[in-house]
Amino acid sequence: MKLRKLLGSALLVTSLFAASSALGQDKPAATPPAGEQPAQPTPKAEAAMVYVLMKTSKGDITLELNQEKAPITVANFLSYVDKKHYDGTIFHRIISNFMIQGGGLDAAGKEKKTDKPIRNEWQNGLKNQKYTIAMARKGGLPDGPDSATSQFFINVVDNAGLDRPQRDGAAYAVFGKVVAGFETVEKIKNVPVVPNEYGEQSKPTEVVKIDAVRRMTPEEVSAIKGGR
Repeated sequence: MKLRKLLGSALLVTSLFAASSALGQDKPAATPPAGEQPAQPTPKAEAAMVYVLMKTSKGDITLELNQEKAPITVANFLSYVDKKHYDGTIFHRIISNFMIQGGGLDAAGKEKKTDKPIRNEWQNGLKNQKYTIAMARKGGLPDGPDSATSQFFINVVDNAGLDRPQRDGAAYAVFGKVVAGFETVEKIKNVPVVPNEYGEQSKPTEVVKIDAVRRMTPEEVSAIKGGR
């Protein structure tokens, strides 16, 4: 695998490309042996989860955020949610065999003002698997590892390479996953793209807007869990 770092002021997650195919393949779920039942989440684990609804121009996405594994990152993301920072931002970077990235630019492509960067929680045990959400950040030293602010990305394939330390010594911090709205993620990843200002084939040919992101009510969460 070859890692390619993009330069620029916007926060960019490092792209991973393989000469043969995209990283990771879907695998069929293992069937538990007869008489065994899949492990159920403990009350403590359930209490550690926070749910948010992301409404986009392509549909809704429900995110489960793990504040036990990534407390700093989840608190940071929720602070942007509560101040409505994400409302009106866009998915500005789409790579159909890698990830979709957004949360930092408005519809005109202008970067929004953010709070201070946070500590990178990449060693929390969560992996960059398909449909997980992680923080985008700058690459390189000295501030690369701890440079994440508001921008995030959703993995659309398993990206094991993002779990390994990059040249700056850190990987990319996962802090949750998509639990509903998978079809919306697929719609976004399939938006046609053209080369961006750095020559990367990732600039959407249409505006993919994040209309709003908000915390979900207990009733909404129960409805989502009941449908799993």
